[in-house]
Amino acid sequence: MKYFMKQALMRKVIFALIPLQALGILFFGWRTFFLLIINTVIAAIIEWGFVRKTSGKISEAVVVTAMLYTLTLPPSLPYWISGIGIAFGVLFGKMVFGGFGKNPFNPALVGRAFIYVNFPSFMTGEWHLPQGLNGALAYSVDTVSQATPMSVFRQTGEMTALPQMLIGNISGSIGETSAAAIIIIAIVLLVKKVIAKDTFWSVIISFVVFDTAFYLLGSTSVPNPLYGLLSGGILFGATFMATDPISSPKTVWGKRLYGIIIGGVTVIIRGYALFSGGVMFAILIGNTFAPILDELVNAIKKSKVPVKAGKEASHG
Repeated sequence: MKYFMKQALMRKVIFALIPLQALGILFFGWRTFFLLIINTVIAAIIEWGFVRKTSGKISEAVVVTAMLYTLTLPPSLPYWISGIGIAFGVLFGKMVFGGFGKNPFNPALVGRAFIYVNFPSFMTGEWHLPQGLNGALAYSVDTVSQATPMSVFRQTGEMTALPQMLIGNISGSIGETSAAAIIIIAIVLLVKKVIAKDTFWSVIISFVVFDTAFYLLGSTSVPNPLYGLLSGGILFGATFMATDPISSPKTVWGKRLYGIIIGGVTVIIRGYALFSGGVMFAILIGNTFAPILDELVNAIKKSKVPVKAGKEASHG
C-alpha cells in the first residue's frame, strides 16, 4: 500500500462497487473479474508513469476509475479493446489535465466513449446472456444471443419483465443489470454522505419528469418512467458517475442544474438518437457545463449582495 495515496472517500466507493463486481461474476462468469484486473493494472501503470517523479504514489481514485469503467462494459468485450479504453480514459481524461483532482471529465466515461465510437459492434451489437460462473473466459460469438432491455424496446416495443430487471439476470453491462442492488447501494451511500444527494436526486427526478412528459405525449420511443428507470444504466450513472466530486459542480444549485441536464439529455438521447442508452453521453455533456454552472450560480449570488446591503442601508 506504500505506492497508493490514501483516500478515504475513494475507498468507500471501492467497497460499494465490490458487490456489483461480484454480481457481474455471478451472472456472466470469471471473465468479468479478469477484465477488472487487466483494467486496474493498466490504469495504475499509466498513472504511475506520471507521478513516479513527483509524489511517487498512485491515487486510489484510479482504482475507482478502473472499476467503474469495467462495470460499464459488455461482458464479452475482448480484453485488448478493454485495455485500449482504460488507457485512453486515464491518459486523456485525467493525466493530461494534471492528474487527480484536475480532470474536467469523468475518466471512466472518457475511456468508454472512446471505444464506444471506435468499436461500436463490440459495444452495442453483441451481448451475453447471463451464463453464471461457467461463463466463457474467452470471447465467443456463440454466446451472443440477446440485446439489452432498452435495445429490445427500441427495436420491437417489447418490455423485459420488471422483476427480471430488478434482479439483474439479463443481458447488459457487467455492473448495470441489477437495479435492486444499485438502489440498495445508492441508499447506503446517501445515508453515509459519500455521494452528493443534490446531484443524485436531481438526476433521478429530472429523468422521471422528462420521461413521463414524453411518454404522456405519446412518444413510442420512450418507455414508461418505471421501465426507463430500471433499465439502461441511469441508476448506475446517477449513483457513481454523475456524483463524481471532481468533474461535477461544487455549488448546491450547480449540482441541481447539472442533474437536470443529465436527466433530460438521457431521455432525449435514448428516445431519439441512434443510441439506445444515453447516460454516458449525458454525463459527459454535464461535465462540460459543470464549471459554467458554478460560475453562473456564484455570479447570481454576488449580484444579490449589493442589493440586500442597499436595502438595509435605506432602512437604517
